[in-house]
Amino acid sequence: MGIKFIILKQPILLIFILIISFSILNCNSYKKESSESNYISWKEHTIDDYELSGNKISGGDGLVMADIDMDGFEDIISVHESDWKYDGIPRGHLRIAFGSNDPDIFYLTTIGEGQEVGGIEDVAVVDLNKDGFLDIIAACELSHITYFENPGKNIRTHYWKRLIPEITKNRGSFIRVFTADLNKDGQSEIITANKGSQAGYAKGATPKPISYFEIIGNPLNNSSWKETVLLNVLVPINAQPIDIDNDGDLDILVGSRGENRIVLMENISQDSIQFQAHNINISKIANLNLPNVEVSGFNLDFYDINKDTLLDIIIKDNQENLIWLEQPPIFSKEWIPHNIGSISPDILVGFVTADINGNQLMDIIVGSYSKGARTKDGNVTVNDHLGSLAWFEQPTNLSKKWIFHPIVRRKRGMYDKFIAYDMDKDGDLDFVYTRGNSHPFDGVYWIEQIRSKENPTVFFKSERIKDSEKMPFINQ
Repeated sequence: MGIKFIILKQPILLIFILIISFSILNCNSYKKESSESNYISWKEHTIDDYELSGNKISGGDGLVMADIDMDGFEDIISVHESDWKYDGIPRGHLRIAFGSNDPDIFYLTTIGEGQEVGGIEDVAVVDLNKDGFLDIIAACELSHITYFENPGKNIRTHYWKRLIPEITKNRGSFIRVFTADLNKDGQSEIITANKGSQAGYAKGATPKPISYFEIIGNPLNNSSWKETVLLNVLVPINAQPIDIDNDGDLDILVGSRGENRIVLMENISQDSIQFQAHNINISKIANLNLPNVEVSGFNLDFYDINKDTLLDIIIKDNQENLIWLEQPPIFSKEWIPHNIGSISPDILVGFVTADINGNQLMDIIVGSYSKGARTKDGNVTVNDHLGSLAWFEQPTNLSKKWIFHPIVRRKRGMYDKFIAYDMDKDGDLDFVYTRGNSHPFDGVYWIEQIRSKENPTVFFKSERIKDSEKMPFINQ
């Protein structure tokens, strides 16, 4: 966004224009250098949205990248709830943007829509039928799991056979889905969290299951699906596989929103599926800046932040702080919380670790969840919960404060899922992400990282001329 210089006769009007111009630059320009003495700015690129799709997609949520058609280019599988309010009507779109050698050219297609993907929330890819092609598993808030089988030929245009397994029907809201070979037999299991209802927690709610599904036979046959409940918790919100104890097998981190706790399901067998539950106990006294930390675990990431060979957990607490939990030598002991930062007053939702500035330290990009209207900007102020993108730079000394870098803040937006990927092959990391809560601007985007020796006058360059109104960051 450039500034047009206009000769004005009225001094008061001139002062007004200068104030407005400064406010715009303050919202979008960048004042700090990266650790490589380069300035970093960002350019927005649209991958898929309402206009490009030809469908009324909105409410972008889950996102996965994989080479679905095996042409050597990464494809982007995205889910769109296509719902502007929780009205119980099963809408949704499951989309694929097939990649090419140009990061701005994609072949777009819908492989599932309507009731079969009603309130679709999350997605995973796996070769479930062992034919050499990646299939797709979708978790739907209204209210089942759907399996889509890769046709193997004419993948971009051919119909994908599908099944809604009977044992998943009318079960409430499947909120997350992952795949993992839990017993190392060569066949992946499907791991899910079912929060019970689309609205989530309600008084008198009963615990709901964290489950895994084994596939024994053809995944298109109902009889092939076998469910095992791992744990029942109040409002399950996550069930993420990760080898947290570094013993060579996959454990599962469970999030319970209704109880404000996370649970480590430790994999205790190498050749069968057996788990032992351990509460993640967070120290209440280790960090005076984070008293009485509570977490629910909707989004999680993992990295050895302090380089002690133990995997730490990056998570949001219930006070909207992004924190990392330092793993103790014995994981049943107390985990120590450390503050990363917040984007207050905005509600943090999505994040992922990545070395953004190339200094061999893991930084974290974050996105927020706006709580106003989803179809218009409305009468909101800078003090409301808005939609923002930003990143935190890890300090070289972990006793120092993480450095906050704004990207963009709008009246509307929800940034739920990020993937770090060098889209333009220029040697630095870009980010692919979904955007919701801002119809008709919802969809899938990528932001290009641009490095320069000179401070850019525009820090974030929007692709659209018309979009949700930009707002300045505050309290940073």
